[in-house]
Amino acid sequence: MLLYVQKNTFSFTDPVSNSKLYLQYLRHIDKASDKIESKLHKSLKNKELIQLLELEKSLVYFSTSLKSNEIVLEKILRSTPVKMYPDDTDLLEDVIVENKQAIEMANIYSNILTGTMDAYASVISNNLNIVMKFLTSVTIVLSVPTMVASFFGMNVDVPFENNPHAFVIIFIMTLFFSLILAITMLRKQLF
Repeated sequence: MLLYVQKNTFSFTDPVSNSKLYLQYLRHIDKASDKIESKLHKSLKNKELIQLLELEKSLVYFSTSLKSNEIVLEKILRSTPVKMYPDDTDLLEDVIVENKQAIEMANIYSNILTGTMDAYASVISNNLNIVMKFLTSVTIVLSVPTMVASFFGMNVDVPFENNPHAFVIIFIMTLFFSLILAITMLRKQLF
């Protein structure tokens, strides 16, 4: 779920509303990231990481917009291009404070989201490493019967070639060596 803020949504006539709307949308982004995180706990797929990345991108836009608003508001307070009454000055100072709070919240949410994405990317990478380790171990164990079969399949003189029970003897030997290798790998926690 992404939040798109339409152009000219915020009104300049009520500057306090701007900051409140920013804060409201920041809370929506935070709730959306929480929902995606809960899905990510269950699935660990790239789809949820991409959604978190899109939310982080939205937070960057929010932060940039809020910083631009801060510059404009500070200039208005310093230069006073129009005559302002004391109530107007107080209102403008309140707006500046609200804007700074919104900037801080956007930065906090962005930092949390970045940390969360890094953590989940590490978890996904770790899971991939575990699967690869398991598959490598299985491949090594299965390579023993392949090597024995290829050795006895050569067109040269080999042991047991005249024995009528050669297949059974070779099969049991191969199974024995494979089991020893598998048990050794299990003890070293390679499975």
